[in-house]
Amino acid sequence: MSTRERRERSDSSDVVLQELFRESVEKFPKFMGALAIGAVGGYGRGELSPGSDLDLLIIHDGSMPSESLLEFVNSVLYPLWDQARAVDHSVRTRAETKVAAEADLKVAMGLLDLRAIAGNFELVTAVAQEAQESWRRNFKRNFAGIVSSVLERESRSGELAYLLEPDLKESRGGLRDITTIRAMALTGSVPIALDRLAAAENLLANVRDSLHQCSGRGRDQLLLSQQDAVAKAMNFADADALMLEVAKSARTVDYVMSLTIHRIENTKAKKLFRKRSDSVIGLGLRVHNEEVVLEPAEISEGDSGFGLRAAAAAVQLGLPLSIDATVYIAENFTALPTPWPRQSREDLVALLGAGESLIKVWEALDQEGIVESWIPEWSHVRFLPQRNALHRHTVDRHMLETAVRASALIRNVHRPDLLLVAAALHDLGKGFLDLDHSEYGEVLMRPLAHRLGFSDEDCETLALLVREHLLLSTVATRRDLDDPATIAHVVQHVGNAETLELLHALSIADGEATGRTAWSDWKARLVADLVSRSLSAMAGIEPAAQLELTPSQIARSAEGELWIEISAHENNFEIEIISPDQVGLLSMVAGALTISRLNVRSARTRTVGESAVMKWIVVLDPHAELPTAVKLEELLRRAFRGELDLSDRLSERIANYRKFPGIPVAPPIVRASNDLATNATVLEVRMHDRPGILYTVAKAVSRFGVDIRAAIVATLGAEAFDTLYLTDLQGNALSEERAVLLANQVEQLLLTQ
Repeated sequence: MSTRERRERSDSSDVVLQELFRESVEKFPKFMGALAIGAVGGYGRGELSPGSDLDLLIIHDGSMPSESLLEFVNSVLYPLWDQARAVDHSVRTRAETKVAAEADLKVAMGLLDLRAIAGNFELVTAVAQEAQESWRRNFKRNFAGIVSSVLERESRSGELAYLLEPDLKESRGGLRDITTIRAMALTGSVPIALDRLAAAENLLANVRDSLHQCSGRGRDQLLLSQQDAVAKAMNFADADALMLEVAKSARTVDYVMSLTIHRIENTKAKKLFRKRSDSVIGLGLRVHNEEVVLEPAEISEGDSGFGLRAAAAAVQLGLPLSIDATVYIAENFTALPTPWPRQSREDLVALLGAGESLIKVWEALDQEGIVESWIPEWSHVRFLPQRNALHRHTVDRHMLETAVRASALIRNVHRPDLLLVAAALHDLGKGFLDLDHSEYGEVLMRPLAHRLGFSDEDCETLALLVREHLLLSTVATRRDLDDPATIAHVVQHVGNAETLELLHALSIADGEATGRTAWSDWKARLVADLVSRSLSAMAGIEPAAQLELTPSQIARSAEGELWIEISAHENNFEIEIISPDQVGLLSMVAGALTISRLNVRSARTRTVGESAVMKWIVVLDPHAELPTAVKLEELLRRAFRGELDLSDRLSERIANYRKFPGIPVAPPIVRASNDLATNATVLEVRMHDRPGILYTVAKAVSRFGVDIRAAIVATLGAEAFDTLYLTDLQGNALSEERAVLLANQVEQLLLTQ
């Protein structure tokens, strides 16, 4: 099967039609110049598959009597029908063709490939030129219909790359989409990467040809029962190898289609809002025409983390990466050091935690081979098909869909970063013959987690999550939950409540990503019951540990003076502050750091005597000034004296942060509980990260009339997880009623900002 064979098949049909035209028109010599036969659609392009219809447009100038015209048409078509040739035809004048194209998008697109076969070529040429001019002129009006037809086909025929039995023509990413992309390219409205489609189009067309020949029918759905025969005819090792290439090609088509639609939509928006300007969103990153683009001049040589930084920024804004950006990242790729810097790991977590926004950006990176450059283990599962009725997606897409589902569950766990990484990589061990994918996945996960820069303890947790990701659903549906041995089995395999919390969320995400067949309400209830029983048999989850003070910190705190030290580490800065304690100290320091464009990644604070010891890890916003102890001390002293309006300055930063579309996020969760070990109330805040969170929380707590004894702040990807140890003015934990009231007030405040 090849382009040449499709062309020869078209040429052969041309010869047949030319002869039929000659024989038919001889009966009406007076009207010889009034008639023509043209080919449209795939036949017009010279791309006939073995089972394709002959798409014909019979054009006349209107001078021929209707009875004679009907006789002519029948004399052309009946011999074709007698030979069992499938023919799709229309008979129109030039004016009628124009009206039909104006009214019917399918007709208009088909005419873009109009080619003369027989008769009056000038008549066909005139119709073809008029059709193309009309297409360009009416494109703005037709664009909504084009998008609607793409979405309708997807709804009806699914996504080609992920179907067990795809329609090679009609499914999303199939041959019909390629035709649509080429039609949009004819308008010249935006640049379209047609060169990317060549290999994909050739592969899909060849598979379609082989399917027609193997099945002896003109149907385009590649059924499971036919895949082995088609694979053999095309010299693939097996059907899995065939379907891998089909998936790869379909995803390329879908990527180009999605980006084309996005660019056209935002070109239209730009014309409506001409005053919209580009916005800088990070070092070497800006938003242009609602895409994230790169500024190569601002990217330092050897900056190995800029690709992840760009991807994380794009998904969190709900915007795509431009093709130029992904190409630049691939062409200028620099391997990340081992282990990865903390910022790069956090960027990966932010990328994985963006929900649906993840899919398109990850696909763009994957199209350029960037993902497997970051994570070489990805190469094996890339486009890997799963030929069973439970799974809807290829292995790699299934893991991404699991991450998407997991992103909706991150408020339910203490370590959203571990959940998201485990979700995105839990099936990494699939596709290796004679190896259990969970066990081999554990083998792959442990060194990978070390490369990503996780601690030894976190690496073991990730390895366990991959190994046991099927444990809860298997046990819940196959064993007696009333049997103590069942609960003991789970406790033995999982180990602690925090890991069980993660495993439960991973089980839900994995099941939902697989589909309703694999994850029913009944199974969800059984798993929840199993988890509840197992948690009851375990010790609870301990609050985050408070800052351990060194002798020098204790000595400095006794001096009762403001002291600041700043040191640079990799891509961040460590700021140590010792200050006399006062009401609102934590909120003032957090606010001062935020308005200095220093984004807090983590912090630990603790009150000792009459002073507070604070240790902050921050990263700089683009174009922010390098922090110095002198500048920060002056800023803090102004805040302590009440000379600095932190609220207004922070409002400006928050407003700037919110000017992009962003992504849907779950509402914040604030919980309060008493910790007997420290005689304090532990306030936990979980929410999507943004400027000013800690300032807002600490200020609200101070106004409530309680002391902040210690704080542990963590930013995990794009999620903020803040823990505050609180006491009343007598140094005791709050009453249960007062703790709940405080948590509700803080949560409502965060919801309204």
